[in-house]
Amino acid sequence: MIELVRKAQESKSRAQDLANRAAFLLTVLALSVGAITFLAWFLYGRSLDFAIERAATVMVITCPHALGLAVPLVVAVSTALAANSGLLIRERQAFERSRDLQAVVFDKTRTLTLGVFGVTDIFSFGSVKEDEILKRAASLEVNSEHPIARGIVRSAEEKEITFLSIEDFSAIPGKGVEARIEGTLIRVVSPGYLKEMGITIKDDRVEKVESQGKTVVFLLEDQNLIGMLALADIVREESHEAITRLKEMGVKCMMLTGDNQHVARWVAEELGLDEYFAEILPLEKSEKIKEIQKQYRVAMVGDGINDAPALVQADVGIAIGAGTDVAVESADIVLVRSDPRDVADIILLSKKTYSKMFQNLLWATGYNSFAIPLAAGVAVSYGIVLTPAIGAALMSISTIIVAINARLLKLH
Repeated sequence: MIELVRKAQESKSRAQDLANRAAFLLTVLALSVGAITFLAWFLYGRSLDFAIERAATVMVITCPHALGLAVPLVVAVSTALAANSGLLIRERQAFERSRDLQAVVFDKTRTLTLGVFGVTDIFSFGSVKEDEILKRAASLEVNSEHPIARGIVRSAEEKEITFLSIEDFSAIPGKGVEARIEGTLIRVVSPGYLKEMGITIKDDRVEKVESQGKTVVFLLEDQNLIGMLALADIVREESHEAITRLKEMGVKCMMLTGDNQHVARWVAEELGLDEYFAEILPLEKSEKIKEIQKQYRVAMVGDGINDAPALVQADVGIAIGAGTDVAVESADIVLVRSDPRDVADIILLSKKTYSKMFQNLLWATGYNSFAIPLAAGVAVSYGIVLTPAIGAALMSISTIIVAINARLLKLH
């Protein structure tokens, strides 16, 4: 994994800082135009004092404060906004590339999902209500450490269900558990137990959840089947809004997972993803990102060690803050709140940041295009003569306008 990360990092190009280059060029321009202005007026026959004053005014008014600050001020404001919004920008250039993203690829477990089992469906096969089925099952499983048992108990706790008192609790090795509730024998068992006992089920609902790759358990009262619970890795509530917002921006939403096709299809349909890739081995994730990059500019969102090469390979790597240190270190941006909705905020803030940079650069460039000829004395014949003091004031006002415009950057 370390080797894959290293190779992907080395393959990335390094962009130049536009603002620094522009400021350097403007400095050269100021000195050059100042010298030309001095020579032009002196050779034209004006006094030495007048020629020096025109040259000084040009160099003062052309001082690249506004242009030099046009980008850094926006960077400072956007970085502060990002931090306050739970976005840790580790690679500035990657953040600026986010505005052009065409696709976002999510890892499934602990990114779009919570990475823990939870009850997704409850079916009653009789008169017992669904909440009562969950209450009885959770009452039996409350002392178990099995992942399925913990999922049932967690779902009951989220609904603030009060557990029932049980007696004569015992495990059915490899098949489930049983206990008495108010004198009635209750069992929570696997499909294997039903098959062993010759209990058959003909219900389309059961077939549907099994086809989605969910884990199912059944509730028996004595030997009578009264209900069923389906469990799966719980989809984050925030994931629905995240996908909706990204699709509204015109961004394709995809998912990579090592899970089987059934589970991947269920999550993709639940969230309305544009595409999904199932049964992807850890070492194949970065290769899959390369394939997607042939069509789109891609961001990868993940949390695990296995996601690190893909995070580095992507145009923008985004790590879930609650993920592993390797993933966080490999990412360009970290979602401190581990909220997938923040991916949409990254793109939005990147677009707004670029817009502010462009506005500031346009203003600084436009100001100099107008101010330099005026300072050089092209309007002397009309009685318009700028002194170095006036030039300094105009230069300061230009800088203030750039600063105010940068401060007006808002995320929402």
